[in-house]
Amino acid sequence: MHHRRTTAPAPGPGPAPATAPAPVAAAPPGAGAGIIVVGAGAAGLALTHELTRTSGDAPGVLLIDPPPGPDTSPDRTWCFWGDPGGAAGDPAVPVAARWPRLLVRGRDGRAVAGDCVPPYRMIRSGDYLRALGAELAARPGVRRLTGTVTGVRDGPRGAEVHGADAAGRPFRHRARWVFDSRPPRRLPPARTTLWQHFRGWFVRTERDAFDPDTAELMDLRTPQPARGLSFVYVLPFDRRTALLEYTEFSAAVRDADGYREALEHYTRRVRPLGPFTVTRTEQGAIPMTDGAFPRRAGRSVLRIGAAGGATRPSTGYTFAAVQRQCAAVAAAHRAGRVPLPPRPYARRHRVMDAAWLRALATGRLDGAAFLEDLFRRHPLERVLRFLDGRSGPADDLAIGLRAPVPPLLRSLAELPLLPRRAPAPPPGARPYGPAYAEETV
Repeated sequence: MHHRRTTAPAPGPGPAPATAPAPVAAAPPGAGAGIIVVGAGAAGLALTHELTRTSGDAPGVLLIDPPPGPDTSPDRTWCFWGDPGGAAGDPAVPVAARWPRLLVRGRDGRAVAGDCVPPYRMIRSGDYLRALGAELAARPGVRRLTGTVTGVRDGPRGAEVHGADAAGRPFRHRARWVFDSRPPRRLPPARTTLWQHFRGWFVRTERDAFDPDTAELMDLRTPQPARGLSFVYVLPFDRRTALLEYTEFSAAVRDADGYREALEHYTRRVRPLGPFTVTRTEQGAIPMTDGAFPRRAGRSVLRIGAAGGATRPSTGYTFAAVQRQCAAVAAAHRAGRVPLPPRPYARRHRVMDAAWLRALATGRLDGAAFLEDLFRRHPLERVLRFLDGRSGPADDLAIGLRAPVPPLLRSLAELPLLPRRAPAPPPGARPYGPAYAEETV
């Protein structure tokens, strides 16, 4: 259930390769700035965009992004519903695909579908980087530096960032505030950590097999793990091409054969497609944890994006929360307040997520049955607000009254008694990030 997906480019209407962002003036050695943003991904660009979109009181911003290599995020797409605001709402950022209807299919094959207003949308990372890069290039207060940051620390009147540029020359820059969007190398200690891991096939069929107006958030007709949840996520690009992504929530990830068997079972027995070609694949894992991500790493060093807790523990959704978080940081700075990133999710949502993860991890909760009931018993708009962390107390109460109370209440009651332990990344994964990913042709 992740908004944020790392994808390989597919031919035709599927995701396209990222293109280099428009150049922004390089920073001179030793230069000072009002704000330094480390990382030029979704969060770094969104924050820089929001901080400098008004000319009168915009601070000077130095944006530091890594050179091409292992620290550079692969091409990806971000999907979301509603209005995320912030940089994602900029008219210059093109929408790659949109679906006016959403569907969830239960284990018995019965579907719950409804209109999604505004439509469920996909943005390609390359389009996002290029469009926002072009805008930032035209803003005089923005400077850009390509380099590897090796240290961030508090200083006497702000913070200091040091590292080496693309040519290997050392640099050191100072600013009143530093916002670090780099994923932490380790997950925080947690009572429960599951992995939302997935493998997707971009397929082309020989006959019409998909409804290009309908995104299938979950097809639950997959074998369910004893302690977890599985489903297939279907994004059609036209009647014969789509992304089919097997997704599982569990304590351990599958190996390559395990994913292949799951997708073959789905495309041959659950949803027979007839002859088809796999044009691209994607694979990744997102941590689902009740660990606390610190938003502050020093007096003047703050964390944003997934590093600042923007990934929803129970769903993996990140992109819309990043936009809301960065818009709030920029508003606080303009108002003269300490620009501490707000917690992306309300305390009651974090408590609910912790209980849900625990109930799922212990096998007390039937995850597929929970989701079937959630979509069948509530209006689609309420469910989408709830999954995205935008639901109010009335929504949460309505959902809670129809939830399976015994397993959730038992899990909630035992949370204070559980120790927090540092989880290990799944075998073979990169150091922690919003999504570990591999792409193959």
